[in-house]
Amino acid sequence: MAADINHVVLVGRLTRDAELKYTAGGQAVCKFSIAVNRNKKSGDQWVDEASFFDVTLWGRQGEAVNQYLVKGKQVGIDGELRQDRWEQDGQKRSKVEIVANNLQLLGGGPGGGGQGGGSSRGDADGSRASYGDRAPSGDRAPREGPPASDQRSAGGDDGFADDIPF
Repeated sequence: MAADINHVVLVGRLTRDAELKYTAGGQAVCKFSIAVNRNKKSGDQWVDEASFFDVTLWGRQGEAVNQYLVKGKQVGIDGELRQDRWEQDGQKRSKVEIVANNLQLLGGGPGGGGQGGGSSRGDADGSRASYGDRAPSGDRAPREGPPASDQRSAGGDDGFADDIPF
């Protein structure tokens, strides 16, 4: 028998600024909502359709990125779906939210200067802050072997003519 899978990956933009709160035990809880757009054909025209998702990010990662999670910021979310059920005024209610395991700040939107898809951010003072379990791309160990320029000259033909007009 196959195991069940509950995994979601989304890229979208925040619909509001994130809220950071703490549980009675001192655990950080960062909550925010994202909108994920998709194009669909309606008749003979393409229209944008948005889906909205509530996201919860627990612990130190939520504390670290909370200040950067502002309305309009694009983020990548990796997590799982959780359903909360309760009864209110005799009516059974439920809500599905995403519990994020990892969040990446992406380029664009307020507070983002086109940082790309990395999980690190350069601060104004030149320092770098890392989020999640991944090391920033600038801090990775260097590749083995000669630099790319040496590989081209050592390998011979790189597939490009020397007389490129630009």
